[in-house]
Amino acid sequence: MSPLGRRLARWLPAILIAAGLLFDIGTPPRYTASPFFSAAPLVAAPLYSLRTTAITAVTAVAGELWVVTYHRGATVNETVAEASTVFVVAVLALGINRVVRLSDAQLASVRDVSEAAQRALLPTPPARIGGLAVGARYVAARADARIGGDLYAVQDTAHGVRMIVGDVRGKGLEAVEAAVVVIGAFREAAEQEATLEAVAGRLERALQREGGRREGIDQFEGFTTALLAEVPADERAALRVLNRGHPAPLLIGPDGGLRELTPASHALPLGMSDVAGWPDRADETFFPAGSLLLLFTDGVTEARDRTGEFYDPAARLRGRRFTGPDDLLDALVEDVARHSGGASADDMALLAVRRPLGA
Repeated sequence: MSPLGRRLARWLPAILIAAGLLFDIGTPPRYTASPFFSAAPLVAAPLYSLRTTAITAVTAVAGELWVVTYHRGATVNETVAEASTVFVVAVLALGINRVVRLSDAQLASVRDVSEAAQRALLPTPPARIGGLAVGARYVAARADARIGGDLYAVQDTAHGVRMIVGDVRGKGLEAVEAAVVVIGAFREAAEQEATLEAVAGRLERALQREGGRREGIDQFEGFTTALLAEVPADERAALRVLNRGHPAPLLIGPDGGLRELTPASHALPLGMSDVAGWPDRADETFFPAGSLLLLFTDGVTEARDRTGEFYDPAARLRGRRFTGPDDLLDALVEDVARHSGGASADDMALLAVRRPLGA
């Protein structure tokens, strides 16, 4: 709902009471304004506090008593019948308000727990890692959505700065458990393994072990799309990327030029070695000074506008200049929200790194 719509909704109880008074004054005595007075506390119940809802209810009952007693000169039976109707609805509105407030408190508690778990799983990385400027975002599709399986991590190692962005199949706790396994395995393997290919192998084995402990469909069909990247410690202008079924990252130059780093050979996601096996091979490219590397999950590319057209990050970002990772991520999140009308269907995990000028 737009801000104007929210403001109008909050004024609606007062508008209904005023409309009831005007309706009764402007119509013959045989017409009743009780529907207006009855609706006012019902509308106030989910929008306001218990105190404000009670004030609205009392005002509605008083308005009904005034119009039937002093303006219309109704009989005692008519007065009691109409006033009783508004009174019963007003009491019902107070009960609804209580239920809504309790539900809001429970939802707020669940959100707090979800946010804490998300921060623990995906802590905000330092602004600089290994000489590179770093920015990260996690954007939930809905404010009250459950924690999803989108993930990111970046780590400075003896082999260089290594990073991962991934998307675990499914939602809820099972997806979170798998994301924890992937991030934990990545942080250990990134320190110990000499190559990205070996890191991917460790992640594959970790997910296979996790799948073996699960029951049901996830034991056979669980998988994680992942994008592994590395800026080697001994080759600052080099960038190595290993793609396991994930959206291709973008390399954005300081002049607005953009390259989509599509893999030389496509591979299945992590956790699917039982389906097919192949040797992992990282692609290497030039990482110019001042350039930005953008990694993201499919919540970006699957965002649709009202006509059903998918968001194309390469087309939307090409030609634009950004001062750093945070500027890029802020612009991307805003542009995706504008494209989808704020109704994205999936979460987004975003990671951007910039090689400074002169580095």
